[in-house]
Amino acid sequence: MSKPNTIRVALLDLYEGQVNEGMRCIRDILQQYGKTHSIPLAVTEFNVRLKCELPDLHHDVYISSGGPGSPLATDAKWERLYFDWIHKMVEYNQQPQGPKKHVYFICHSFQLAVRYFKVARVTKRKSTAFGVFPVHMLNGGAHEPVFANLQDPFYAVDSRNFQVVEPDQEQLQRIGASILAIEKERPHVPLERAIMGLRFNEYMVGTQFHPEADAPGMSRYLQREDKKQMVIKNHGFEKWQSMIEQLNDPDKILYTYSHILPNFLDIAIEETASSPKL
Repeated sequence: MSKPNTIRVALLDLYEGQVNEGMRCIRDILQQYGKTHSIPLAVTEFNVRLKCELPDLHHDVYISSGGPGSPLATDAKWERLYFDWIHKMVEYNQQPQGPKKHVYFICHSFQLAVRYFKVARVTKRKSTAFGVFPVHMLNGGAHEPVFANLQDPFYAVDSRNFQVVEPDQEQLQRIGASILAIEKERPHVPLERAIMGLRFNEYMVGTQFHPEADAPGMSRYLQREDKKQMVIKNHGFEKWQSMIEQLNDPDKILYTYSHILPNFLDIAIEETASSPKL
């Protein structure tokens, strides 16, 4: 990779002011990436849901976080502004000149992007998905640069009450989108497997799971007595114990953490470094 000058990263915070691990994990990945590659990253955070803050087009890379609550349609002002922002990003990337703007959508943001692009249906799950689960690649995922060097299946942290199902194949083809991955197979459950990753277009990609989840931090978080008791109350002791064991497995969450968002940053920053500025 050619070494660019300062890279401007827009980090969209959709956590609505709630205490979370997601933003910390994303910040850590960005800090580690900049240090490892000797690239100065200027990160600006935008409080999307509480302050209706959205980034303009003067950033090089965009990462949009997960968040609490329902991703289904509301009358909230921030949601309208968020969809307007996606529209502006798509329009900008359709222009022939200038470096393109790469966007990564995580969990709640991913569900919103699915609604914007109308490529599938977002519905409430029958029960909460919470834990470390295998993610299975489809053909699109096998050729996806963001998934480079991952095993099939790979493992990811999942925490959601909603899901993306019933892909619209005609719309996917119309906009050039592709399904990258689906959730674990459950032969005993007569339900459609949810979509876990999508490339919406050449410059926008997203996942239903949390690629930013870091194993040591998540392990410490889940071993806090209050969090441990909350998980045991809602999901049982075996689920809590299984998560701790899988978080400590170097071939699972540690591997996902060290590949997906760093791969995305490689692609986005190379685009910026190799394209002439306007």
